[in-house]
Amino acid sequence: MKYLLLIFLTVGSLLHASLFVEPQYGDDIKVLQTLDIDPSFLGDPLFIQLKNDLSTVKRHHYVKVLERGALYIPTLRKMIHDSSIPPVFLYMAMAESHFDAHALSHAKASGLWQFMPKTAKRYGLKIDRYIDERRDPVRSTEAAIAYLKRLHKLFGKWYLAALAYNCGEGRVMRAIKKAGSDSLHVLLDDKKKYLPKESRHYLRKILSLALVSNDASMLFADISAYSFNRSEGNSLVRVKVSGGETIEHIAATIGMKSEELLKLNPQFNYGFTPPKESAEINIPYEKLTLFKESYKPGRQKNMFLVHSVKKGESLSKIAYRYGINYKMILSFNKMKKAVIYPKQELIIPVPRGSIRHYRVKKGDSIYKIAKLFGIKVATLKARNDLKSNIIHIGDKIVIPN
Repeated sequence: MKYLLLIFLTVGSLLHASLFVEPQYGDDIKVLQTLDIDPSFLGDPLFIQLKNDLSTVKRHHYVKVLERGALYIPTLRKMIHDSSIPPVFLYMAMAESHFDAHALSHAKASGLWQFMPKTAKRYGLKIDRYIDERRDPVRSTEAAIAYLKRLHKLFGKWYLAALAYNCGEGRVMRAIKKAGSDSLHVLLDDKKKYLPKESRHYLRKILSLALVSNDASMLFADISAYSFNRSEGNSLVRVKVSGGETIEHIAATIGMKSEELLKLNPQFNYGFTPPKESAEINIPYEKLTLFKESYKPGRQKNMFLVHSVKKGESLSKIAYRYGINYKMILSFNKMKKAVIYPKQELIIPVPRGSIRHYRVKKGDSIYKIAKLFGIKVATLKARNDLKSNIIHIGDKIVIPN
């Protein structure tokens, strides 16, 4: 009887494994086909190993990554669906950054989609003192979709677009030329090494992440089921707010904690929007109605900007430039003494509307600009810490009201 019970339990375990661990080949093949990959790829030994590791020894890590991505997954999934690129590309973001918007590689690639600065700017992402849109879950996804569509148009196959995203279109073109084929089986040959090792594993990694989500055992009573099946009401929408406004103020207006709103807007380098006429932020879709009813642009008394201390500057001189008392700078930067040093960044609270900026154009002089705005040359020079009357095209001049 004891042995019969043991056999029964063993058979039961095997049946359970066959029901929940064996891949769902019908669904798996469909995923491969969306990337123009032949079903025979399911027999690739390295891919099988990666997928099995995710289902077993790396299962806990897989679930942790999904938990981190729960903030962004509904938004990314909807954007990818609406763009008509293969849904499997959601897992590209997972492979690139582990859904960490602050991820930064040794090569200076950043954000969910790991954009390099040059590529980011090519696709319209802003990177400056105040903001890095590579970390913006919405803007970076828009850029990634545009980049992938361009690569697909160039190569004609989605798996080639994915490989080019990883190692560059030039590298993929050279690999195809050397191999005499664009077959995935040929390009991923680990003996011929037409592509770098990282790139050969890249597509296997994306597909293993995607196909493990089809495995019922991974979705059974796990956070992944919650993460991947949340409604569109949990996605993000972009709204326009005033420039130089604190996230804390905006959050209070729509009934959120500032730290929660900052998690949805990791693109901001400081706790406020860039000091321009207006800015855009991400808020939960469920807060949109309240935002429209409650938020009034420019309601916050002060706007905020950052001043980088130059050699020879004093706190009183900086305060004068912005038309405020130096004690305000001390207070907002939590400084006990008025001691500053070159390249130090100071948050400056400026009464809204008290200053403007003017970009110097060809033919401008300090006298023409002063006359244009009806202020004294001495005042203009003092507010901009100018030692002479020399200015250059492209300089940004502070214009005090």
